[in-house]
Amino acid sequence: MTNTTILEQSRPIFPFTAIVGQEEMKLSLILNVIDPKIGGVMIMGDRGTGKSTTVRALVDLLPEIQVVENDPFNSDPKDPELMSEEVRERLKKNEKLVVTSKKISMVDLPLGATEDRVCGTIDIEKALTEGIKAFEPGLLAKANRGILYVDEVNLLDDHLVDVLLDSAASGWNTVEREGISISHPARFILVGSGNPEEGELRPQLLDRFGMHAQIGTVKDANLRVKIVEERANFDESPLDFRENYNESQKELTKKLTQARELLKKVEIDYDFRIKISQICSELNVDGLRGDIVTNRASKAIASFEGRTIVTPQDIFRIIPLCLRHRLRKDPLESIDSGEKVREVFKKVFGY
Repeated sequence: MTNTTILEQSRPIFPFTAIVGQEEMKLSLILNVIDPKIGGVMIMGDRGTGKSTTVRALVDLLPEIQVVENDPFNSDPKDPELMSEEVRERLKKNEKLVVTSKKISMVDLPLGATEDRVCGTIDIEKALTEGIKAFEPGLLAKANRGILYVDEVNLLDDHLVDVLLDSAASGWNTVEREGISISHPARFILVGSGNPEEGELRPQLLDRFGMHAQIGTVKDANLRVKIVEERANFDESPLDFRENYNESQKELTKKLTQARELLKKVEIDYDFRIKISQICSELNVDGLRGDIVTNRASKAIASFEGRTIVTPQDIFRIIPLCLRHRLRKDPLESIDSGEKVREVFKKVFGY
């Protein structure tokens, strides 16, 4: 019996392609897998709407990446930006690196995690007595080139949130203790989920997430029945249930792998880029992060559909996800922020 089979039997994951509805959330996650530089996704929605189920289901679909064998940081054998210092040193000495393939990993950040657990620790005693930098990697090291998932992100300690955001923005994690400093690459897709009832997120935290998906409870009775049935079938016989979705899962994984390859060739017209910035300007979006993310996400959705040219329809589909959380809150506003973005889009694009 293979390790995968043992793993599947111990903790089967609900298949991504079996998830009914919640298109915004699924699309945001898929686009971030195609282009991790979009900057992650914040999923806000009611309790019991399948946020955690969907994020965990994504793991099955993730394509494989090449890593240096036995390296705790998932170092990329070709990209120096994604290599640990140790791997770089070995390359300088012209040592041959053993390269292996592994699935992109997803790391769950527990709510009660300490800073040491997240960032890693330096063993001062070992460093002083043996003269070596003894570093015990944390969750950020494990998440390099993968996904870091924070459930209930609005309940996370402010200090830890700052640490995560610094790493997510710079792509590096630095641990300093007693004059010893160690840095390692920490490029990950930050996925957060939360329930609006449990408190709003700070605006500077929201702004750091590339996309923002809002999900609600399904209202259609027929759809609700379908969701309940699917879940019951899965709980009763997870392996048989997964078997039914094998083909669609493989198909989607293949599509994601091809989209990641195609992304480099996708182009967005200069006129469209001007219009995107015009929309951001009209909506009073602070900074340029909104412009950058919208450009990236438009290219990612085009590559997902196997095209190399971005259309206005692509931009229309993703722009609410990229901008709605960057708008200044007006307590008297009755219109949903996503709708507001769509209205300005239609005006600027003459749609």
